[in-house]
Amino acid sequence: MLKIEGYTKVYGTKKAVDHLSIHIQPGEIYGFIGHNGAGKTTTLKACAGILQFEEGEIFVNGISVRQNPLACKKIMAYVPDNPDLYEFMTGIKYLNFIADVYGVSTLERKERIAAYADAFGLSSALGQPISSYSHGMKQKLALIAALIHRPKLILLDEPFVGLDPLASHELKLIMRRHCEEGGSIFFSTHVLEVAEKLCDKVAIIRAGKLIVSGTMEEVKGSGSLEEVFLGLEEGHD
Repeated sequence: MLKIEGYTKVYGTKKAVDHLSIHIQPGEIYGFIGHNGAGKTTTLKACAGILQFEEGEIFVNGISVRQNPLACKKIMAYVPDNPDLYEFMTGIKYLNFIADVYGVSTLERKERIAAYADAFGLSSALGQPISSYSHGMKQKLALIAALIHRPKLILLDEPFVGLDPLASHELKLIMRRHCEEGGSIFFSTHVLEVAEKLCDKVAIIRAGKLIVSGTMEEVKGSGSLEEVFLGLEEGHD
């Protein structure tokens, strides 16, 4: 579903990401772990087709992001860690705008908006301007917008930051259900306990280089993901 092959991103003389290769299969929730500045957001933006890169290739369902970004964007969704929304719109107008962009039918959008808004506890706020929303409410709206066209691939950058416990629980259920239906999810997180319980596979990146990747069992062994991550950092120091 998502194939990153030798992806390299350079800023000036610094390699933000250095020949990264990760393969994500249909049905997988894949966690992306690393400190701030490790290259997680840079990688996700490149996968989403909004950041150019110097070397390598990224494919979404066999389509090159570099050569055909529009075709890739039609079958995926990207939610950044700080969603930039049209704050002059109400929540429902924004969701209908996104549904229009993706050609979602009136019936389908109505059903999906109602279901997701109810799951995230946002139904009563959809008639209000987005400018009045808290950070958590904006995060929920961005998630609903990402889900509305039923993308094959969902890219999430720190999706649990700002969400209340109920919304976090609902998001985990939605993520798992999405993958059970054949979709894929690639997401970054600092919440290692969540990653350990939720992910099928995980990759740890440091200073733009892939340190370790594989199934959760392969990576953490008999310990915890937190122990592995901290151990790798101590080894580096």
